[in-house]
Amino acid sequence: MTKHIFVTGGVTSSLGKGIVAASLAKLLQARGLRVTIQKFDPYINVDPGTLNPYEHGECYVTDDGAETDLDLGHYERFLNINTSQDNNVTTGRVYQTVIERERAGDYLGKTVQVIPHITDEIKRRMKMLANTGDYDVLITELGGTVGDIESLPYIESVRQMKWELGSQNCIVIHLTLLPYLSAAGELKTKPTQHSVKELAKNGIQPDILVCRTEHPVSDEIKAKLALFCNVDDNSVIECADADSIYHVPIALQEEKIDTIVLDKLRIQNRKKPDLRKWKQFLDRIQKPKKAVTIGLVGKYVELPDAYKSIQEAFVHAGAFHQCKVNVVSVHSEHINEDTVDELLADKDAVLVAPGFGDRGIEGKIEAVKYVRENKIPFLGICLGMQCAVIEFARNVLGLTDAHSSEMDRTTEAPVIDLMEAQKRVTKMGGTMRLGAYECSLKEDSHAIKAYKSSKIEERHRHRFEFNNKFLKQFEQAGLLAVGINEMSELVEIVELDNNQHPWFVGVQFHPELKSRVIAPHPLFRDLVKAAINHNKQ
Repeated sequence: MTKHIFVTGGVTSSLGKGIVAASLAKLLQARGLRVTIQKFDPYINVDPGTLNPYEHGECYVTDDGAETDLDLGHYERFLNINTSQDNNVTTGRVYQTVIERERAGDYLGKTVQVIPHITDEIKRRMKMLANTGDYDVLITELGGTVGDIESLPYIESVRQMKWELGSQNCIVIHLTLLPYLSAAGELKTKPTQHSVKELAKNGIQPDILVCRTEHPVSDEIKAKLALFCNVDDNSVIECADADSIYHVPIALQEEKIDTIVLDKLRIQNRKKPDLRKWKQFLDRIQKPKKAVTIGLVGKYVELPDAYKSIQEAFVHAGAFHQCKVNVVSVHSEHINEDTVDELLADKDAVLVAPGFGDRGIEGKIEAVKYVRENKIPFLGICLGMQCAVIEFARNVLGLTDAHSSEMDRTTEAPVIDLMEAQKRVTKMGGTMRLGAYECSLKEDSHAIKAYKSSKIEERHRHRFEFNNKFLKQFEQAGLLAVGINEMSELVEIVELDNNQHPWFVGVQFHPELKSRVIAPHPLFRDLVKAAINHNKQ
């Protein structure tokens, strides 16, 4: 029987439930247990695909084309697994399913209510992965904070799950904050006590408390929390701020959280966790032998979570080379002919980020021109690749009106155009080219040297594509299509001829989504290598 662990949050949002869930999963996985994680989000959007990054951070895309919460990226990076649409469920999707069933007459004329119909659907989805029989432990993270109105159906569903499965098969971990009052010179436990009481009012007694803190938690405070929150003495876990999210599994292991979980769930596994590769990775992060500075050009740079997977992919690639990668965000709206040199001249490489819409587009194009002419290593992702195509068309091919038809429908040179399959699409949500697609690589390209394979599979999220009507002109001038989807003839990767630039790559897909702690993405790995070489020169 699959064991269930639910992770809830209290006191405040953004405490890091996803990191704690992923860290615990890593510790259990390191013992040889089969583990996966799922995220339940209380917002009414069906998925994050239509959300502005300022609202919810990046939208993480899985192999099967699901647009999901960014926490799924943490799950995949920590566990080196692939998730799916079953790993992320929203209130919108739950209600959509229930309403569709009601319209189909499945409820036989009954009044459809939050209890039992909504909670039953939530429980069904909570059990869906467990029912495959492939996992020993399923960790479910509940988004939001205890006390939120929109979280109540999920809390009630967890209460019912604990009752149905029993305490040996289902536990709740509650993540809270212990604020430090400098005037008093002490950590305060009262917010955590109130948060646990809020849970208790809804019928749930947490089994383990994980306390986020900026200062060490004394045994006295742990005993006080155990007494007034009604948990075992050894079940109050300190989770101090860390320099890197990748240190959290080690910190939680030192607090023996994995052993406590095994005891509470009656799992007879006392195999010592094998974290050698993880610790080697941490050692390479903490003891770099060199450093490079890479510019991240985008229009959502005010919010780090908007480019979370890109940031983490640089950490993985940097560790591979034992190199400190200093990622400097550059707002694309601040880039123009007068400022570009000041903003990019000292960079060892530049990545132009994905995005939608025309805001900041000219700044991205100006950045591409600068790195192309000054031979600075470059990686363009999705819209970043399209900007490279537009810049080359304008400044090398002489097509001064060149643009994407997304930005300018009247352009006489639509070098980036709407995909044929997208021209019939009328709804916005879940209708882009999504998920993993195959790509064939050409010999002697940077891509094939990076991947060491002529066939790859990468994840997509876009509506517009390279316009093949202009392909011959581009290739004759030196911008080569080195990656092609043979089924659709879509240009997936473009590169500048080696005689024109040392390392200039644009990709239509999102390589950052497949970078892992123990398996950095080949393109990020080689971009950092190119940056190191540029730094030496």
